[in-house]
Amino acid sequence: MSKKHDALYDDVLGNLDAPEPAPAAEVARGSRFLKRSTTIADHVTGEIEEKTLRWVDPADCVMWDRHNRAYDLLTEENCRDLIDGIRAQGRQEFPAIVRRKGERYEVICGARRHFAVSWLRANNYTQFKYLIDVRDLTDEEAFRLADIENRDREDISDYERAIDYADAIKRYYGGKQKAMAARLEVSPPWLSRYLALADLPSDVVKAFTSIRDIKERHARDLKPLLARPETGQLVLEEARAIIREQARGTTLDGFEVIKRLKGAARPAPAPKPRPVGGKEFRRHMADKPVTMRKKGRIVTLEFDADISDGALQMALDKFMEDRKKS
Repeated sequence: MSKKHDALYDDVLGNLDAPEPAPAAEVARGSRFLKRSTTIADHVTGEIEEKTLRWVDPADCVMWDRHNRAYDLLTEENCRDLIDGIRAQGRQEFPAIVRRKGERYEVICGARRHFAVSWLRANNYTQFKYLIDVRDLTDEEAFRLADIENRDREDISDYERAIDYADAIKRYYGGKQKAMAARLEVSPPWLSRYLALADLPSDVVKAFTSIRDIKERHARDLKPLLARPETGQLVLEEARAIIREQARGTTLDGFEVIKRLKGAARPAPAPKPRPVGGKEFRRHMADKPVTMRKKGRIVTLEFDADISDGALQMALDKFMEDRKKS
């Protein structure tokens, strides 16, 4: 420990054996020195890292253009829990991660917090400010930080995450899935599924009312169908039909959309073939026959509704004769 640290400890601890209790003011002064020396020691050992947090007007912040959340999808309704929480606490508890962008700040993590504070200030709660933690980050570091913070959050859709990954693999990792997976500490197959989701055709994406309805499993369902020309075309035609319906005001949820897209690729059930075979009975070849069909112990007689009474009677007589013989 440095001489300065020793001096601080000596100053605080040097009179512990004195018989007379120290005045209250001295105790307070010693307590302050003890706290300070402990803090300094923690800094030296690396157990404490200081951060400078700032309270700013959210209007002084802009979203990073590669932020993994679609800010335009944030609403009072889907941010209500956060709005109410900040209002109840009297302030924002956890800082957003930002970096400098000229005279303003670029938000890397904290889009919902930004929306919530902005909403409160626009609705007569002007005392609230946006708490930020200013960092010096490269774009790749910003991407990974945003991914780590939001990976397990349900309020970011699978499709938003997939688009973010598809952009990042080209921009930061040279198109190499293994390198990106290792950097994100995820398995290559897990990453591959999200990249497949980002590859869905635009017409399929537009068929959904909201990108929040598009799930990672939908890509798994549709990928083999889209890969085959004969079924892929049917899926795309159905997607375009859904887009036209929604333009006319029809609303379909994600489950209904994926059900229709998958169903379009299934061949229509073949018409049930009429039973063939059977034994015919008739008076002569010019008459309409009575046909006997047998399945197990069940015998069925079929004849045209327009058969004449005479022809029907003669055919039935022949059937009875044949039955007696068998």
